Amino acid sequence: SEAAVAIGVGAGAGSGVPVVLGAIGFTSAGIAAGSYAAGMMSTAAVANGGGVAAGSLVASLQAIGAAGLSGAATAAVSGVGAAVGWLTTRLVPLF
Repeated sequence: SEAAVAIGVGAGAGSGVPVVLGAIGFTSAGIAAGSYAAGMMSTAAVANGGGVAAGSLVASLQAIGAAGLSGAATAAVSGVGAAVGWLTTRLVPLF
């Protein structure tokens, strides 16, 4: 049903973000050498004169990769995922 798709996509979005971040190099041990995250960090450091600015995209993604999403952030990501799942059922008929 449409509700099941929305719930499934929402749950996947909430739990999938840390997994995806780890896969691209934002890990609990720091940014993995040679990863996509390392490339982002290098670009950000060059753009900022040698350091990564606190609160920047790279810093935020690393914080999530290291500690996971907060409860509020998990709820927000899951809500957006559920909305996308519901919208998808409207645009692409399931049966």
